[in-house]
Amino acid sequence: MESQLKELLPFLRDKNPQVRQIALANLLPQTPQDAPHRNLFFASPSTGLKKSEEHTVVRDLKLLCRDQLAVAHDAFKALINLSDSPLLVSSLSEQPFLNFLLSYIINPQSILADLASMLLSNLTASASACSAVIAMKIKLIASPTLPNGFYATDARSGTCPAPVPYPQEQEQEELALPLLLDAFVQGANVEEISDLSKRPRKGSLHFLASVFANLAASAAGRDLFSTPRPSSFLNPTADIEFPISKVVPFTEHPNTIRRGGVASTLKNLSFNARAHRALLTPSTTFVSIPPSTLTAPGVASLPYLLLPLAGPEELDLDTQDKLPDALQFLPPDKTREPDAAIRLILVEVLLLLCHTRWGRNYLRGTGVYEIVRAAHEVESVDKISEHIERLVQLIQGEEPPLSEALDEEAEYDALPDDTLPPETRLIQGLGFGDPNLNALMQNQLRIPGAQANEEQEEEEEVAIEPLGADLDSKSESDDDAKIMEV
Repeated sequence: MESQLKELLPFLRDKNPQVRQIALANLLPQTPQDAPHRNLFFASPSTGLKKSEEHTVVRDLKLLCRDQLAVAHDAFKALINLSDSPLLVSSLSEQPFLNFLLSYIINPQSILADLASMLLSNLTASASACSAVIAMKIKLIASPTLPNGFYATDARSGTCPAPVPYPQEQEQEELALPLLLDAFVQGANVEEISDLSKRPRKGSLHFLASVFANLAASAAGRDLFSTPRPSSFLNPTADIEFPISKVVPFTEHPNTIRRGGVASTLKNLSFNARAHRALLTPSTTFVSIPPSTLTAPGVASLPYLLLPLAGPEELDLDTQDKLPDALQFLPPDKTREPDAAIRLILVEVLLLLCHTRWGRNYLRGTGVYEIVRAAHEVESVDKISEHIERLVQLIQGEEPPLSEALDEEAEYDALPDDTLPPETRLIQGLGFGDPNLNALMQNQLRIPGAQANEEQEEEEEVAIEPLGADLDSKSESDDDAKIMEV
């Protein structure tokens, strides 16, 4: 059987599209991780496939992603299934192919953009692919005659044809990440539009949320998300904003992949303590992220972090006044985030935002305690309950005197280096390296029914790790995104 399948490999580059389609359709079932003849695509003594032949097979599959619809569909699926192998990461992360992938995803008319975003999600689990995507610029032609105002020229393929008539404007280069963010926002609600001709793009691009989480796991990626830019590249005079503000509103999106990836992105960005003030500040106030002095409206992320944790409980008027507007007088049918892993990530973000005295004071004054207390009463997952208890200890605990507190710069630098290996990236007692914060952990819990065990607390280590390729624990959404087999 394997020898017969191997004989199909040369037909992937046959001149006849029907032959290419038949060959690929027969090879596709062997690409998932548990397929009996998956090693057919890798150089090994058992298959007799040489390293050069392995490269040829991967190259053929990459080229077939540009083919007509049926062939390109199966080629994307094959690469999605094969992209879990570290042996193929370098080949799939070559700049020309990444450039095609990014350009293809960005173009609204790309029919298979969702499959392409799945593949990009899997590839950016690799640090090398992340670095390439962060630095990459996309060639495009901006023109008012085009449906979305531009066309990414390297996306040209059987499922993304060039516009007719072809625009005459000069080609330019733009950074890829802002274009991906705009595409992600535009794709959020396309599935709700029943008339296909009225959809602003062909794909929903939910898997880009996982891409953003992977990119934000690196310092360079966090810098991109937190550097103010014009809200539209087509209008350089547009209002300045922090790029992360485009994704924050999707923490309650119906799609689990999207809201889970957004929560993970916020968590990874929160490892930059200098960005906390910008993340929490309302959009009516301009703020900068040190060491930059460039200001932009605050991201106002707190309502989007708390809404998934909030339920239908009735709160007294004094508490309602403290809450952000979006959390006041929630309807009686309000439900909490159903995915336990996403709830855990959201609580971890709030814990990270407690890293500075300013952050803790801000959370105290905005009703966070009341929301998480109610969430704790109905939480069924022990790990989430423990994290909520620690969060309450930090918010409700008495602060040390200002004379004994660290200055702001020292607080920033006390946050652990997230580039360390997971086993050493531990936050002891949620003290974040600051002995003054550890004192907060000794206070009695103020959550009804919670029992504090001081001896146990002294021995516990709580790990809050950036979400990325090297993590073992992921949300259901991440499990679907990480090496999606189709």
